[in-house]
Amino acid sequence: MKATQLLHELGQSLWLDNITRDLLDRGTLQRYIDEYAVTGLTSNPTIFDHAIKTSSAYDGAIRQKLARGKGGEALFFDLALEDLTRAADRFLPIYGRTNGMDGWVSLEVSPLLAHDTAKTLAAAKELHARAGQRNLLIKIPGTREGLPAIEEAIFAGIPVNVTLLFSREQYLAAADAFLRGVERRITAGLNPDVGSVASVFVSRWDAAVAGKVPDALANQLGIAIAKRTFAAYRTLLGSPRWQRAFNAGARPQRLLWASTGTKDPAASDLLYVKALAAPFTVNTMPEKTLQALAAHGELGETLPGDGGNCEEVLAAFAEHGIDSAALAARLQVEGAQAFVRSWNELMGVIVSKSTALAA
Repeated sequence: MKATQLLHELGQSLWLDNITRDLLDRGTLQRYIDEYAVTGLTSNPTIFDHAIKTSSAYDGAIRQKLARGKGGEALFFDLALEDLTRAADRFLPIYGRTNGMDGWVSLEVSPLLAHDTAKTLAAAKELHARAGQRNLLIKIPGTREGLPAIEEAIFAGIPVNVTLLFSREQYLAAADAFLRGVERRITAGLNPDVGSVASVFVSRWDAAVAGKVPDALANQLGIAIAKRTFAAYRTLLGSPRWQRAFNAGARPQRLLWASTGTKDPAASDLLYVKALAAPFTVNTMPEKTLQALAAHGELGETLPGDGGNCEEVLAAFAEHGIDSAALAARLQVEGAQAFVRSWNELMGVIVSKSTALAA
């Protein structure tokens, strides 16, 4: 049995961290659903930048939109919504079969809005309305300014993928924003069943400390942070506050592992996938990592619910000068900046393609 199926039977959802028109047109996404137990999909500006830049599959659609006077950001969101609507249709049977727990796709608001609460919320509402898909999550960053937008979006009934989380504390802040929105819906007599996931980025931790700690600690920091966060997640799900909300009909916000592709060429390509195997979580992985997982037939141990040895590992990093709280804050800022760079590059690709096709 493929390790992808083993993970699925364990209770972890496998989502593809990629979207291209070629994946849809050639039937590759459907094959991943049928053969690799893929039950969802995520996207971001970097993914769309690469897809549009390296493929001619978008050229016809770009020409049509240019003829209708579209350009720049508006043209991009048209393209993205077309792709994600088609992908969402592929996952609708899973969404229906799991009563909306799984089968989601994600679209990110402009990263330029990461520190603007009002504009982030307005963009989330607009994109959700334009998509018209029950199984579309709007990605909102878990920054200080993003947290109020997350609460308001949930209160408005908009499913949210909270992105750019790097630590237990950042996760708990995002979970609190989600639950505040749910509790307000309960108080207002609204249906509290609004989908959400909280995306914790893993591999970037190890990339940030590479060469700064002894070899014995290489590629251990991200997993230790994930274990600590998973323990907090398990505790929170069992808390009276969450159970009251669930009893009123709310849907649990699942923990999602993001950035799970291995960046160290000397490490296993499945380092994070195997270490983070756990029920009632999501792992969104790059296509290369998904294919590597499908070629394996075993997993190993599941993630310990109490965090295992994470505190010992984090203490060892602290002894070598790694301040995990300060690094988490820095990684979130750098992550937001990286998405802005990707967004600007994406807009540049849209402009250059539009110019070339118009000519």
